[in-house]
Amino acid sequence: MEVSKSDIIISLAGRDKGRLFYVVDVQESYCLLADGKGRKLENPKRKKLKHVRRVSRTETRVADKIRRGDKVLNSELRRDLATFGQQFESQNQGG
Repeated sequence: MEVSKSDIIISLAGRDKGRLFYVVDVQESYCLLADGKGRKLENPKRKKLKHVRRVSRTETRVADKIRRGDKVLNSELRRDLATFGQQFESQNQGG
């Protein structure tokens, strides 16, 4: 599964395991991640692609801004991920 810029991923390993992030950039076997809270856009987390799983390719305003390279605020990332996280949780409660 290909991870690309502006995808929402879930971390599979490390202290941030289980957390949602936006992919800000992809470099060879690494991706740069930001969530607007613990990892801000100014200092994204560098993580190996094998330690992440793509959850969604979103078509939100924030995702478009990331793809185009426009300025995105950390608060926008937080809001978007919180909204998506609630939907994601309710979908996966089915058991």
